[in-house]
Amino acid sequence: MEPLELARQIVARLQTRGHQAYFVGGCVRDMLLGQNPKDYDIATDARPEEVTALFPDSDLVGAHFGVVLVHESGAQVEVATFRSDHTYVDGRHPVSVAFETDPRQDVLRRDFTINALLLDLDGGEVLDFVGGLKDLENRVVRAIGDPEKRFHEDHLRLLRAVRFAARLDYQIEAGTLRAIQRLHHLILKVSAERVRDELIRILTEGGARRGFELLDETRLLADILPEVAAMKGVAQPPEYHPEGDVWIHTLLLLEKLENPSATLAMGALLHDVGKPPTFRVAERIRFDGHVEKGVEMATAIMNRLRFSSDQIRQVTALIANHMRFKDVPQMKESTLKRFLRVEKFGEHLELHRLDCLSSHGHLEHYELMRQKWAHMPASELKPQPLITGQDLIAAGYQPGPAFARILAAVEDAQLESRIRTPEEAMALVRAKFRAPDGGLVE
Repeated sequence: MEPLELARQIVARLQTRGHQAYFVGGCVRDMLLGQNPKDYDIATDARPEEVTALFPDSDLVGAHFGVVLVHESGAQVEVATFRSDHTYVDGRHPVSVAFETDPRQDVLRRDFTINALLLDLDGGEVLDFVGGLKDLENRVVRAIGDPEKRFHEDHLRLLRAVRFAARLDYQIEAGTLRAIQRLHHLILKVSAERVRDELIRILTEGGARRGFELLDETRLLADILPEVAAMKGVAQPPEYHPEGDVWIHTLLLLEKLENPSATLAMGALLHDVGKPPTFRVAERIRFDGHVEKGVEMATAIMNRLRFSSDQIRQVTALIANHMRFKDVPQMKESTLKRFLRVEKFGEHLELHRLDCLSSHGHLEHYELMRQKWAHMPASELKPQPLITGQDLIAAGYQPGPAFARILAAVEDAQLESRIRTPEEAMALVRAKFRAPDGGLVE
């Protein structure tokens, strides 16, 4: 079942039992903008126990807050009882809530006017108690009521304002923007996991460049990613980077992202993070060791933000390999094939394309590797080994550290089509690695 169909059924059943029930929040905003919502939320005057009684396949996911998750046929919809919130002490949760029967009271506790619209499916009427329709028309992100109060209630709203403005290409209303600039430091009290998730959304939902420009303008960037803020004003050699400094270059990459994975987006953001600390001028601007420094810094940043080990491994691989493309024409065939079989090579290729388009504009190496990656069969990239360590032992060689070196040399020759059979492989070993006593020396 599609979530929309389940949401319609939930509203109909609640209304049949005499309850108020409305679509609410982001799904209403997206529907009014002609977009397909990712999920649907329902607000109702029914109490949690009444909702669970009507929908046996449901879970109380926030009993204290009146939130029920209804499941059916693989779809799920969140149903929340109208409520008002009282006194926030941790920058995230209210100390207590009061269930309400008036939808207006429920709306007033929400974050931004464009996320506080209610849709009555029965008559198609939109209930707007806070001017959200006008702000949608004027393309404005505005906090409901006193913006400072809204941000003190939930500090993550500081980042959410940026995300919505970036994704929708809206302006942040002046009073709301000033409040963020005054209270930006509160973001440091938010858990790393929540900050990480908002950053990923800013990077992947559209408008990533606008998002990071707003993070900078609101002073949030230096709080959560000081290493990225440090890119501003770091000059680059104009012959390779006519676009400008490291910050401008990075913004251009973010601008070109199209439905990226979280790892590609983070790779684009952090691929040159090692440049500011390695900047020096020696005849020309140099960034010696910036790749290695970037891997080190990206690892620290992503650990700080609680990214998974798999995500950290992929992003650091993107950073470690992003300069290798310049050497593609000089690579041995074996080296090139090993590069092509790097895990998720498509992300490496796309990062290189974005990097080129955001600097010198030359795509020759990209096209070369794209063609090879598209047309080279897997059997050529990673052929079955001609010999193994067991074959070496059977031939009388003593196991040891040299085995890895020997097998790599054999694979090089195989990838370069210099040998094709196990017999040729063993002949290469005997010619290159000899020892009278059966041991191995190079």
